[in-house]
Amino acid sequence: MGWPHIKCPSPANIMSCSPTLAIKMWVLTSLLLAAVVRAAIPHVMLRGMQSLTKFPVPERSITSPNGTALPNITTVYYFDQLIDHNNPGLGTFQQRYWMNWEFYEPGGPIILMTPGEDNADDYGVYVTNHSINGLIAQQQNGAAILIEHRFFGYSNPYDNLTSQSLSLLTVQQAIDDLVYFATTADLPMSGGDAVKPGQAPWILIGGSYSGALTSYTMVNKPGVFWAGYLSSATVETITDYYDYFTPIREYMPQNCSSDIQAVIAYLDKMYMANDKAGIQTLQEAFGLGGLGHVGDFAAALEYNLWDWQSMSPDDGPGSMFYQFCDALEVKDGVNAGPGGWGLENAINSWGNFWNTTYYAHTCQDQDAEDCIGSFDPTIPYWTNVTVNNSGRSWFWMVCNQIGFYQVGPPEGQPAIVSRILQPSFVERQCVNMFPQAFTSPPDTPTAETNAMYAGWNVDIPRLFFANGLRDPWRGGTVSADGLNKPNTTSMPIYMSDGFHTSDMLTKNGIVDPTIAVVQKAGLMYMKEWLAEWKPST
Repeated sequence: MGWPHIKCPSPANIMSCSPTLAIKMWVLTSLLLAAVVRAAIPHVMLRGMQSLTKFPVPERSITSPNGTALPNITTVYYFDQLIDHNNPGLGTFQQRYWMNWEFYEPGGPIILMTPGEDNADDYGVYVTNHSINGLIAQQQNGAAILIEHRFFGYSNPYDNLTSQSLSLLTVQQAIDDLVYFATTADLPMSGGDAVKPGQAPWILIGGSYSGALTSYTMVNKPGVFWAGYLSSATVETITDYYDYFTPIREYMPQNCSSDIQAVIAYLDKMYMANDKAGIQTLQEAFGLGGLGHVGDFAAALEYNLWDWQSMSPDDGPGSMFYQFCDALEVKDGVNAGPGGWGLENAINSWGNFWNTTYYAHTCQDQDAEDCIGSFDPTIPYWTNVTVNNSGRSWFWMVCNQIGFYQVGPPEGQPAIVSRILQPSFVERQCVNMFPQAFTSPPDTPTAETNAMYAGWNVDIPRLFFANGLRDPWRGGTVSADGLNKPNTTSMPIYMSDGFHTSDMLTKNGIVDPTIAVVQKAGLMYMKEWLAEWKPST
């Protein structure tokens, strides 16, 4: 049917810091919950974000090593963070964080992570041993902290997300937030006022954008964090990021890729010939005839591919991506060969999937223009400035510093995404959302970001890089094709067969032995590096 059949490794092959029975039971229950957690995202610019995987945290009591009952890990703490690190006189705002010290013993490390570009409420798993963060804490008798990124969730310097307020949402301010927290926070556990860097080793962890932020922080503010663990860290910002779709095309079922390429080539040929009638007929086959711009239709065809990013090693035929490919490639119980069924069947089958399944999954009760359209700057998506709007905050960073526009490839390369989509298509939307900041589409200064924070040229001791072969963001990591960055004991680079940030969740190491290898190596290096730490105060 096209999906991988995965066998769990024997207990002997699971990482040396073996998960408890509770974790193994959670693997089973999380499969049932995954479909709920990966709810559809209704607008194009909210999809394809560099987000971490999130799963519900199992209910259980928390006690310290001496048996003392500890606060529930859902307890929210607040830190008085500087509004502007360049102007402390502006005052502070309350930055939310969560903490678990069930494994902590004096002398152990403090493990800090931000989930990055999202409300942090649903990321509590990253302070438990269901994550690599918690496994390190368990192995090293440390405490794990999750801190919400400024301007995401409810950690906001101001009560709105206008362009004026968001001027303080920069990579540098985010770096300074992490440093200021580490160097000034009095933590809620016993002795928490005496574990600042110099008194205790701090480990900075991140995945995806927050993994890149880990690298940027240790480049920009060396000496604060002793070590770092970076999963799928997109350290090199790229404007024209057509390589997002390369791992998808290479590792998806070949018949599905072939038929997608046929439809995309057909669309692009009609676009080049200015065949508006043909394009309208194609849009109507997908139930998207109401879209007024062919670029929005081309973007809609990306949606099925973006589902790849949320894949996990334990995914099978129930995942939305494989439902899509089966809809294209299984006909009367027969699977197509590597070349697919051909253009006519691909249009009919892909269109039928949108009409019967995918439109409702993606847009719910919205009409096509409100859900997918990007040319009407008056719809609420562009004008809503209320807080806890992760898409708006993230798009500010994308337009100003990050880039990573997921577009069609250059001529001569296989295309599963239309070449109608170029960076200018997305940069135009920066004006829609932030007309006070942009009077014309910006040329996102990704080269400046890379020059300031080293990008692929990062060379910092005690950074552990973990990447996934099937990750669409791998092209921005130190495991990008053709980069050949040296793998050293000072800055090791490991790659599993996983997807995006797969190594961060303990359960993925149970079902995929290549991820278990990465997790085990990360734990080994953290143990070695922490043994070298000496207090300076």
